[in-house]
Amino acid sequence: MALFKKRTVGKPGEWYYCLEHKKVEEGPDCPGKDRFGPYASPQEAQHAMELAAERNLEWENDPRWHDSSKTDSGGAEED
Repeated sequence: MALFKKRTVGKPGEWYYCLEHKKVEEGPDCPGKDRFGPYASPQEAQHAMELAAERNLEWENDPRWHDSSKTDSGGAEED
């Protein structure tokens, strides 16, 4: 028995952004590895790439991800 069933038909109102086809789709038409979502509306799905870019920028500039206290100015670790 399979642990996960593959849904072949999307639920009404589920919107995805397909990374492969670069378009908004209703329901999971493409594999999960190729899509962002679900979103509540096609307009939200249309902005999926913008939202991902904004979040990536926030994470790259988040000081919690860059622990500079463990290295000195030369880049060597201190004991």
